[in-house]
Amino acid sequence: MAYPSWSYFPSNTRPPDWVSELVGVVSTCETGVSSNRADGAVSSDAVLAELAPGLQALGYIVETGKRADQKVRRPVLFGENGKATVTYDVDAAHEALGIVVEVEAGRGARNNAAYRDLVRTSLILDARFLVLLMPLAYRYGAEKPTVVAAYNETLEQLRAIYASRRLQLPFEGVLLVGY
Repeated sequence: MAYPSWSYFPSNTRPPDWVSELVGVVSTCETGVSSNRADGAVSSDAVLAELAPGLQALGYIVETGKRADQKVRRPVLFGENGKATVTYDVDAAHEALGIVVEVEAGRGARNNAAYRDLVRTSLILDARFLVLLMPLAYRYGAEKPTVVAAYNETLEQLRAIYASRRLQLPFEGVLLVGY
């Protein structure tokens, strides 16, 4: 099976050229980020840190830590004197292409973070594309680990959203990558 797994939506359009470059970054980092590792799950922060050099080489700005000056903030609403009054933190973004990247792990696997990411990114100004990175297999619980197939669950959610056509997302496309 090819690594990583990925799907692009809407499925009736050709993925843009940047998709193969981003997927290539994940592929080259397989050893450090693969959720199929026997030693357990890797955190979303660790995945992002591993991917950061490759993403930055492609022109993405990437969150480098939890301090305010290390975050990647995107505007949602503006107020007095054109100042952003509501912003959302994202894991990475490509300004010129309008791409927002979100990396999920435990919370993403167990708490429907994909829905949250879809809604929040829908509100971000100039977000043309959303990239969701989800673990292929998220393990939790020490005694008897439970495995959540977060990528497959998110894939089914996106298929339903795009097939039903009842919820119109404001993106040109969504890339789902299973790491």
